[in-house]
Amino acid sequence: MESAVNFTVPVLPDDEEAFKAAYESFSKEHPNIKVEFISFPANQYYEKLRIQLSAGVEYDLFGGVLDSMIDTGIIEPLDELIKQHGTDVSGFGEMYEGMKVNGQSYGLPYRKSNWMLYYNKDIFNQLNVPYPSEDLTWDEFRGLAKQVTSGSGENKIYGAYLQQWPQTWYMQGVQSGATIIDKDLEPFKQALQFRLDLESDGSVMKWSEQIATGAHYNAAFQKGNIAMNLIGDWHVAQLRKAEDEGKISFDWDVVPVPHPEGVESNTTLALPVSLMINKNSKHKEEAYTFIEYMTGPKGAQIFASRGYLTGFINEDVKTAYLGDGSRRPEHLSYFSETKEYPEYPMLPGVKNILVNNIFKQEGELAFIGEQTPEEAVQRIAERVEKEWASIYSEQFKVGQ
Repeated sequence: MESAVNFTVPVLPDDEEAFKAAYESFSKEHPNIKVEFISFPANQYYEKLRIQLSAGVEYDLFGGVLDSMIDTGIIEPLDELIKQHGTDVSGFGEMYEGMKVNGQSYGLPYRKSNWMLYYNKDIFNQLNVPYPSEDLTWDEFRGLAKQVTSGSGENKIYGAYLQQWPQTWYMQGVQSGATIIDKDLEPFKQALQFRLDLESDGSVMKWSEQIATGAHYNAAFQKGNIAMNLIGDWHVAQLRKAEDEGKISFDWDVVPVPHPEGVESNTTLALPVSLMINKNSKHKEEAYTFIEYMTGPKGAQIFASRGYLTGFINEDVKTAYLGDGSRRPEHLSYFSETKEYPEYPMLPGVKNILVNNIFKQEGELAFIGEQTPEEAVQRIAERVEKEWASIYSEQFKVGQ
């Protein structure tokens, strides 16, 4: 009999129960690997995990977003283990390559979030306008948003809602295969202009008005005066909860996010959450056995049955995710049929420096007319070089 190995595994608090459920199944196949899950408050998770690891706490493996941990130097590359185990990585799709850092895999995703276009069917029905198609270009989306915009003041129906996050405008560039750390950021100029065009059409709430009124995608869509809402998979749970509480009564569904001309339908952005191995672990083989199970088809089926959008997708996982089909949205299956690019490169500093600061700040200056989209993207390029690339680009490269 194999000797027992005991792991204490930190995971994000929202995922702890799902891990426990998947572990019940795992332990039947691997009774020698004993796992206890722990967590920290969500807003302190990475800070506490990094402090404990740097202080020498010997967690053999842990969960989280790769870019929040990669700069610690403590993560073991998984490529050799993946090869030795003959792990099937096809179910991760484009995300598998997109998550690589310096050509190596440092984690495998057990779940992810991605983006869809939600729409209020009642608004389209009242106007006798066909629902958004599953193969909608951004230009067609703009035309459709104008078509279903009506009224004014308190009675205004907006064609679409774009949350104030930079991802909602820079998405178009990423769908085309660009990343926000590229030297050539030309695709993002057009993406920024597009948001301004929607505002000038009057089909989306102006960014300045969103800020002034504290507008939020969830409350805005639930109010019933937004025809289309561009947001992530987590909105499904928010809308189902609102239905359960009797807060909304309109009919709604989802279609893939619009795409640039020449890019295939249902190409979206995703943010993977992974399991990683500590390079100092004395039990890497067993740690990888656990990761392979949790992130592979068996673990994914269990996570999917609990409503998680999983990193690994196959037909059995899709079936588990869809459930019995008794709840909206009717076309939930689109979430599990996507072609995905990472929302941003899984490299240190990218989220905090680029997404939360540079792209956000320069985009907002364009929204209030302080600079043109061309000037904004020029400033973004300069700041990315100075504030991010000068610190990290020599050490970290995305993909191969």
